Amino acid sequence: MKALIAFASMSGNTEDMAAILKQTLEGKGIETEMREFDDTSVEDLSSYDYVMIGSYTWGDGDLPYEAEDFYDEVSALELSHIKAAVFGSGDYSYPKFCEAVHTFHDMLKSTGASVFPETLKMELAPDTDEDVACCEEFATSFLTWASLSEKRVENHVS
Repeated sequence: MKALIAFASMSGNTEDMAAILKQTLEGKGIETEMREFDDTSVEDLSSYDYVMIGSYTWGDGDLPYEAEDFYDEVSALELSHIKAAVFGSGDYSYPKFCEAVHTFHDMLKSTGASVFPETLKMELAPDTDEDVACCEEFATSFLTWASLSEKRVENHVS
């Protein structure tokens, strides 16, 4: 199984989350690549079993500039064969905390991807042991969910 973690990170917080998720997935035997949106070709998404999208939120709940093209390109794809999850960092001092996470989550659902119902939203950086454990648990829960959803499909195919 192969996974891609694609992300945008301004201050390194979302990138730190992505690194923890990558390490956790690799620890579960998943071959995992981690790339910034600008270095990710959306045409390559179909070569992955799992896709995790990470973004910080800019201003009043907006996608960051470096995520806009990626978002537009992915939203035009048909991704029904992909299991996806969304994560991101934010700052509670802004009125729409981690709104970009919701924006990506909704967009991925519209592509036909199977999207993990939970999202991972973190205040700033994963600085504490509890924050790291939260990231690890998110990745593990995503894999469990993805595995169960694959089994449901296998059981209903005739």
